[in-house]
Amino acid sequence: MSEMPSRVELSPFTAADQDEFCSLVAASAELHHPWMQLPATPEAFHAWMTRFADGANLGFLIRVRETGAAVGVVNINSIIRGRYQGASIGYAAFAPSAGQGYMTEGLVLTLRHAFGELRLHRLEANIQPGNAASLALVRRLGFRYEGLSPAYLYIDGAWRDHERWAISAPSPWTPHPSLPAA
Repeated sequence: MSEMPSRVELSPFTAADQDEFCSLVAASAELHHPWMQLPATPEAFHAWMTRFADGANLGFLIRVRETGAAVGVVNINSIIRGRYQGASIGYAAFAPSAGQGYMTEGLVLTLRHAFGELRLHRLEANIQPGNAASLALVRRLGFRYEGLSPAYLYIDGAWRDHERWAISAPSPWTPHPSLPAA
């Protein structure tokens, strides 16, 4: 990836994002279906936000630096320390700005944050085989294909198969203090 300044920044989720988020999710329903379901009502948003309370899951809006407009969402989910030092990521573009490269830039920032500040060693992205745009995105970012996970997640009323893609921290990498010495 080039070292040009990013057009986007990561903005941690807050309760104040509710109306904007729900509006963008509603506007993006056709883009997201059948790949994922994000909260589109204040009640669903409030329930969804509870998953970020203990620090095991982190959520960010991807915002355009110049305007502040939210163009996508990325979560770092199920952070595990100890010998694993990894997490999974989930992400979605918002329809009004999809196809402009913002998600690529936002995920580059996510990888830098995950491998830098969070000192994670591995990130996984689990993607339904038919989701061509998402598969192209992880390929662009250097994720490697690791296999198929049958009936991996319950989405849109059924257990869906997902391809497992992963990327490891670049060298040199500074381990998190929770990594055992031996």
